[in-house]
Amino acid sequence: MRTARFLAIGLLSLVLAACASSNSGSVYSRDDARKVQTVKTGVVESVRQVKLEGTKTPIGTATGAVVGGVAAGSIGSGGRTSAVAAVLGAVVGGIAGSMAEEGITRKDALEITVKLDGGAMIAIVQEADDTFKAGEKVRIIENGETSRVSH
Repeated sequence: MRTARFLAIGLLSLVLAACASSNSGSVYSRDDARKVQTVKTGVVESVRQVKLEGTKTPIGTATGAVVGGVAAGSIGSGGRTSAVAAVLGAVVGGIAGSMAEEGITRKDALEITVKLDGGAMIAIVQEADDTFKAGEKVRIIENGETSRVSH
C-alpha cells in the first residue's frame, strides 16, 4: 500500500508538471513562429518581483480525488466503512490535488516598467528567467496578443 501511495504521488506530480506553461520572455508558442512582430525600444524605469499564480485546471482536482479515494478506500475490511472512507478520501484528495497543482505551477516573475523612446510608459509581467535593471536599454517585442521585454 505504501508503494501505491508513492506511485500515486509521483503520477500526480508528473501530471501537474505537464500542465505548466511558460510566460518566459525567451519562450515562444508555436503560433508565434513566422509572424511579424513589432519592436519598440526604451529604458527600464523599475523592476519589481511578483508571482504568477499557478494553473487551476480540473486535472489536479481529479487526480487528487482518485488518489485520495483509492488510498482511503483501502482502509477497513470493506463494506460501508470502506465506501465512506473512499468518498471522504476523494473529497479531501480533490481539494489537496487542486491546491498542489496551483502551488507546483506558481512561478516567480518580474513586473518591468519601461519608458518607451516615444515617452509612453508601459509595464510588462513575465517570468523571472532573465535580469533587468533600472536604466538599462531594452526592446519590447509585440505580436498583437503578447508582449515581452528583451535585451
